[in-house]
Amino acid sequence: MGARPPNFADANAPAERAQFALLGVPYDATSSFRSGSRAAPNAMRDASWNFETYLLEHGVDLTDIAIHDCGNLEDFARPEDMLEAVKEAVAGILGNSSFPIVMGGEHSLTPAVVSALKEARAGGPDGFGVIILDAHMDFRDQYLNMPASHACASKRTSEIVGPESIVAIGVRSVSKEEVEQMHRTGDHFRFICPAEVREKGMEACIRKALGWVGHKKIYLSLDVDCMDPAYAPATGTPEPFGLTSLDVKQAIDILAPMLVGFDIVEIAPNYDSGNTAALGARLVREVMAAVHAARRNAIG
Repeated sequence: MGARPPNFADANAPAERAQFALLGVPYDATSSFRSGSRAAPNAMRDASWNFETYLLEHGVDLTDIAIHDCGNLEDFARPEDMLEAVKEAVAGILGNSSFPIVMGGEHSLTPAVVSALKEARAGGPDGFGVIILDAHMDFRDQYLNMPASHACASKRTSEIVGPESIVAIGVRSVSKEEVEQMHRTGDHFRFICPAEVREKGMEACIRKALGWVGHKKIYLSLDVDCMDPAYAPATGTPEPFGLTSLDVKQAIDILAPMLVGFDIVEIAPNYDSGNTAALGARLVREVMAAVHAARRNAIG
């Protein structure tokens, strides 16, 4: 592990009895436009102290929940080393029966989290699907000769769960290479554009995505560039015409009863005055409150 940062707000429980465990991955070595997401885990931790502990909508006070902050992994040079360390750390979190929340860093970490969840049979005998909120398809076989690039995150993830078990929402930036690759190989990566979200609403689009993946359990990966830069300007590859922050909150709240894990990636804090890191921290808190409330309500 790297140097110990300050804890995420309200994360005071020991690892062995935590309902939620947060892990920082300060890695951005494959960033292709604006680097700096390695600073995001600590920026979100700093911003997390801004918020009230009580989340009115869910009737949840985070001080009543067992939350553990695992700190940060090292800042690795090679993506392969990062992926191995993330998988091992998430396996440890799952071994404690905790819900993993991974704070990147860049999107290249997601396949390692998904792999750890699959090996732990996190979705039970029926497995789990993956929903990615992202501006980009990220379905290249490799980028700049790196199969583990952040630009290949969806492709690598689909190889773990199967292309039929993954859907992206928010996609509006696709390379010709990715389209040609899908035609050539027969891969079919299903995605929903922001225009459809605006026309039909996020709830309808989530239901469509769930129908596609056909799983009762879901892993949610949030690349903040899924949102329009008006809401999240501090990201490595900003793309206009995106989702709103409320769209993302709604997606989290709808999916909360099904979630087996969550990551938030691609915040590059130095490109604004702290607003995107604050939004990221608030979305992490939303995940914990919504998942806790869903489990509490399921018990009755």
